[in-house]
Amino acid sequence: MTISRILLLQLTLGYLITWCQDATAHGGVGMEDDVCVIKIGFLKAHFTIYQPKAYGTQEFCEDIPEVASSVFVIDYLHDFLKEMQVDFRIIRDVNNFSIFANWDDITGLEDIEQDTVFYLPSVKRPDGVLTVNYDFQQAGGYIGIVTAVHPEKEKTYHAVFYFQVGGTDYGYLPLFIALLVLAQALYWFSNRVPVK
Repeated sequence: MTISRILLLQLTLGYLITWCQDATAHGGVGMEDDVCVIKIGFLKAHFTIYQPKAYGTQEFCEDIPEVASSVFVIDYLHDFLKEMQVDFRIIRDVNNFSIFANWDDITGLEDIEQDTVFYLPSVKRPDGVLTVNYDFQQAGGYIGIVTAVHPEKEKTYHAVFYFQVGGTDYGYLPLFIALLVLAQALYWFSNRVPVK
């Protein structure tokens, strides 16, 4: 095998690994400096989920391991959010939007109330921390929706994020691993030494 082929294979694998990590991120929630951050329009907040009965103070960013009582904590990083009315909604992912869920998908739903399992009406949080308690009854995919309304202008900001309850949703990671294994097998097969 030549050095250029080895280099090409390493670059391809590195790109695929990086792409897999990006592809498994869940919508509006992501990690920044080992802290889970949600983006509500251009505004940011720390986002943490707890399951105190099952996991004590262990923090979760996207997927929740147990079908159980859960506490969502949104800690505003922008003081401007403290002046805004903010609501929080959880809906079942009945249309299988999964990690690709966005605000256009939500506005396209026929009846969001029918899919809603929890709704906290708009509230102003001068302390900068929005806390929500919800006891999940069913495993599956859910979509969280945070809406913040500008106090003076007619502007509304949204965060839409998918999360799995009762296990981890690996998204497309298994497919990428299968493709990697297939690519490696094809490489070995194409470069095998012929038997004389």
